[in-house]
Amino acid sequence: MTSNAAPPARRSRSGPPLPVSFYARDTESVARELLGAVLECHTPAGLARGRIVETEAYLGEHDAACHAAAGLTRRTEPLYGPPGIAYVYRIYGMHWCVNAVTRASGSPSAVLVRALEPLEGMELMWERRPTARLERDLTNGPGKLCAALAIGAAHNGLPLQRSPLLIRAGQPVPDSAVEVTPRIGITRAADWPLRYLVRDSPFVSSTPSSFPRQPYRR
Repeated sequence: MTSNAAPPARRSRSGPPLPVSFYARDTESVARELLGAVLECHTPAGLARGRIVETEAYLGEHDAACHAAAGLTRRTEPLYGPPGIAYVYRIYGMHWCVNAVTRASGSPSAVLVRALEPLEGMELMWERRPTARLERDLTNGPGKLCAALAIGAAHNGLPLQRSPLLIRAGQPVPDSAVEVTPRIGITRAADWPLRYLVRDSPFVSSTPSSFPRQPYRR
């Protein structure tokens, strides 16, 4: 196990919360530009946050892998809400996932935050992820990062511009450092290239060896 303290150089790479207008755009652009932003969660135990290094775009009712393909339900209601709110849901009955809702109200789409580079609150993350062996294991998956930051049902539908759950502007990632692949762990629309990651980051989740990988192009 590595030290529980985050290196000082990693602690100040964040700015103000991203405004609602950032999310009120096409989902692919938001997914790309969330790379480098900082996700943080405030709890009574303290603050934990990390730099976003991997995202996936889910495009709406026509996207068979998006929850909105089922239409408006009690579960998917936040997807149909205003941009810039959190859509938090549970998978396999045990893991939480956090998404940022995009586009206009009534246009259900979101960006899944898939992996973080831990920045602050390392001691809390180790406590919440006792099975992690290496620092990268704390947050290199959507369920892992939610556990590490204590993100759960209480955050569903909350705005991402204020405590307890925020996404702040961070250090921009140049296009040359971004890679695009198909989304992971889905069976429908599985070949759509909508997963964005920071190339060579040790904190991203594993990419299947069979996946095509391509540089990002605007």
